[in-house]
Amino acid sequence: MAKLAVSCTLFIFFINTLFQSASAAYNVINFGAKPDGKSDATQAFLRAWSSACYSNSPATLHVPRGLFLVKSISFNGPCRHRIVFQIDGTIIAPSSYWSLGNSGFWILFYKVNRLSIHGGTIDATGAGYWACRKSGKSCPPPTRSISFVGASNIVVSGLTSINSRFFHIAIDECVNIMLRKLKINAPSWSPNTDGIHIQSSSGITISNSAIMTGDDCISVGPGTKNLWIERIACGPGHGIRMKKALAALGPMLLKMVLKNVTVTDSIFTGTQNGVRIKTWARPSNGFARNIRFRNIIMTKVFNPIIIDQNYCPDNHCPHQTSGVTISGVTYRNIKGTSATPVA
Repeated sequence: MAKLAVSCTLFIFFINTLFQSASAAYNVINFGAKPDGKSDATQAFLRAWSSACYSNSPATLHVPRGLFLVKSISFNGPCRHRIVFQIDGTIIAPSSYWSLGNSGFWILFYKVNRLSIHGGTIDATGAGYWACRKSGKSCPPPTRSISFVGASNIVVSGLTSINSRFFHIAIDECVNIMLRKLKINAPSWSPNTDGIHIQSSSGITISNSAIMTGDDCISVGPGTKNLWIERIACGPGHGIRMKKALAALGPMLLKMVLKNVTVTDSIFTGTQNGVRIKTWARPSNGFARNIRFRNIIMTKVFNPIIIDQNYCPDNHCPHQTSGVTISGVTYRNIKGTSATPVA
């Protein structure tokens, strides 16, 4: 009986060790972060990320309940295994609008693969920066709250983003990104606080999210392919734009495309625009193709359906009305009310 008890104890120890090694966990508090909203936790987050990234097994990076002050930070890949970034607390930016530097990023995931971000809140404390912009003073470059650059196979679920100084979520040169059950919030008067901005990316899905901003709920830029948007509650804001509301195909950009985009089963409330395609008037080989809008409800939207091929910022307008070919655009089952005489 004694030998059997010892054997069982060793077996249980072996199984526990096996499971612990199969999924390593890294709590930012164990790396020096304090959940008081005042102590700088940037280096603690980086140390926790480095441990998770170089772990010999799939890893979880845990941000527990509390407020964690984080300055401009870059989580770099590629990493050895899959990482779960579990946020139960709030990550907050310093209140000074000079605090995030000139990089244009607050939280950046660069060349990261197989990452899941779950829950939590990020608060970019944008009020001071908005006031600076409104006053006409010299302000630092705008800062995206959370950015994915050169990333792939990413899931972001249940995240709340508030008070962004610029774009809340930015996706650039990425493949296979899923954003779902997001809550994005900034005042209707806050400048350029787009909810989600996508460009030069493929295989992006955005679903089941509520977006209230001072600019576009979702803006889709050049080089975007195979984008699916569904069950979005948009408003206040400027609507969904193919850049600059479904795609602004920029000046003198050659062979820049926007294709295979679907927006479905969504609601727009009190927005400046509904479903919008905006392109530069300057000559280009770019095109926007196969864009589908369906099953959409508008409530007091100022421009429910709009295509503008004569976009010319700063009044630098060429002597033509269009420089981008648009084709294969369909509108199906769009209903509701317009806040202007022309829907």
